[in-house]
Amino acid sequence: MLKVNQLNAWYDRSHVVQDISFEVRPGEIVTLMGRNGAGKTTTLRTIMGLVAKRSGSVVFDGHECLAQPAHTRFHLGLAYVPEDRKIVPGLTVRENLQLGLIAKAGRNQVAEMIDEIAEIFPRLKERLDQDGTSMSGGEQQMLAIARAMMARPKMILLDEPSEGIMPILVDEMFGLFRRMKQQGTTILLVEQNVERALSVSDRAYILDQGQIVHSGDAHELLANQEIQEKYCAV
Repeated sequence: MLKVNQLNAWYDRSHVVQDISFEVRPGEIVTLMGRNGAGKTTTLRTIMGLVAKRSGSVVFDGHECLAQPAHTRFHLGLAYVPEDRKIVPGLTVRENLQLGLIAKAGRNQVAEMIDEIAEIFPRLKERLDQDGTSMSGGEQQMLAIARAMMARPKMILLDEPSEGIMPILVDEMFGLFRRMKQQGTTILLVEQNVERALSVSDRAYILDQGQIVHSGDAHELLANQEIQEKYCAV
């Protein structure tokens, strides 16, 4: 589904991502792990086309797209949920969801899609006419994920979805990721909650100072406290 080869990314003169290569297979959940500042978010943004200075190769669903703008990647079936959620103030939950289809065909199916998404997210179903920004942080995170799912993407990039969210909603969210996987959605996840992330993932890659320093089966990494403490402890 996604093959990244010798990817580099810069912010001004800062070489944040350095020659990293990895892949995500169809139907997998793969986690990018590492301390703050390791380059995880920049990797997601580069894959999505949101970092201007970049080199290497990003092949998504058979398409080389490193030189393509973000909206082209979106049309190919790649969605991105940023850490800050980007819920639009002044719009209801329903209207925020509709934005997920704003550039996609089939807008005549908006009501049907919202009903379908609302069944997956019961908390949102109860709040469709509420201002999206008036909800709790966890509910806004669910709205951001639901909005991305409105376009029925082949793959979703999730950046720190549990950040600042109370534990009960974190439980719901990771249960949601399992259901998304069962329904065939491929996920590339950046998450500081290492135990949670590895418990739902198939594989993981560890970044340190912009480079991949370790990779492996998620359950094996979950049992390897030495690796976690060396590269992922805050």
